[in-house]
Amino acid sequence: MFIYLLPIVVVVVSNLLYHISQKSTPANLNPFLALLVTYTTATVITGVLYFTVKPARGMSSSLKDVKWTSFMLGIAIVGLEIGYLLAYRAGWNINICSLVTNTTVALLLIPVGFILYGERIEPVKVVGVILSITGLVILYFK
Repeated sequence: MFIYLLPIVVVVVSNLLYHISQKSTPANLNPFLALLVTYTTATVITGVLYFTVKPARGMSSSLKDVKWTSFMLGIAIVGLEIGYLLAYRAGWNINICSLVTNTTVALLLIPVGFILYGERIEPVKVVGVILSITGLVILYFK
């Protein structure tokens, strides 16, 4: 159970730190410099973890396994970072911005999961979609 829940705890704690950090980034700081410092920090931490975990194969032999997904993830991460930073600077509240974006992404991932990965759309998921859309409408018209 611990191995099952640990990644979710890491994601939740990291998401909390992420949004607090993004909302608290000084408005006069160039957003791309902020990201440069962020990614430098992430690169150092990732490098230390890579060499600490003692990979089964060396880096040079592992690099051949890198596919388009790693590059696309890099593009997506930059989009997420700059999008949230600019949303907070535009005046979005921290308690609504993440809810709207994550709910929208969750709704969009349902057909993606069905089409690309053959995941089933069960009746309980349809109810969840209806509730999620209702929640977004309520937030929009508040």
